[in-house]
Amino acid sequence: KNPRKARVTRRFIVVEGLYMNTGDICPLPELIKLKYKYKVRIFLEESLSFGVLGEHGRGITEHFGINIDDIDLISANMENSLASIGGFCCGRSFIIDHQRLSGQGYCFSASLPPLLAAAAIEALNIMEDNPDIFQTLRAKCEHIHKALQGISGLKVVGESFSPALHLQLEESCGSRENDVKLLKRVVDYCMNGGIALTQARYLEKEEKCLPPPSIRVVITVEQTEQELDKAASLLKEAAQSVLN
Repeated sequence: KNPRKARVTRRFIVVEGLYMNTGDICPLPELIKLKYKYKVRIFLEESLSFGVLGEHGRGITEHFGINIDDIDLISANMENSLASIGGFCCGRSFIIDHQRLSGQGYCFSASLPPLLAAAAIEALNIMEDNPDIFQTLRAKCEHIHKALQGISGLKVVGESFSPALHLQLEESCGSRENDVKLLKRVVDYCMNGGIALTQARYLEKEEKCLPPPSIRVVITVEQTEQELDKAASLLKEAAQSVLN
């Protein structure tokens, strides 16, 4: 909170609110305790949790009831819940001023086109005027999470309220390459049935803890329960055809 003392703090905890690679939620209350115990900063990436978690979609801080002043820096892209492009970064004024003056990502990038800035603003207005959509989204996430349980050969990974969850093989074929090929057959089967899924992609040579191969399933508030049930049914059919 003191800009002079803050200059000597160069240790960071960098976390995602909801992890895209796993669908897990970060234990933010515990991290806040570590922040003050060891005098570090918290950099929170909320591309998946902003517009999803919390009563008003304000992210993981609202979800846990944490004062936003406890977070030093928050960033998120505007490609998910805001359906635009670009991103934003917010924090204390002296941190943002330093970033604005010194950050290469800010100094050497173009401004957002007015059309897409207006689209992002309108998305924020919709979120503010219709807070019920967050409960609707949560209900649909829990619905598909439950519907995908018990698929032979596949297991569901991720929080039940996460709009991005993963389907992993219950048992590996023996190599990552073979696992990827098998999951691709499941994805192709679903594509032929009219359901678009994607395999999760990772920077395999750079990941410290490389997750197992998986199919990423993404839910939106506009999808109907009938569409979700159709997708779950087709996934079960694909797993039975390919894995058994």
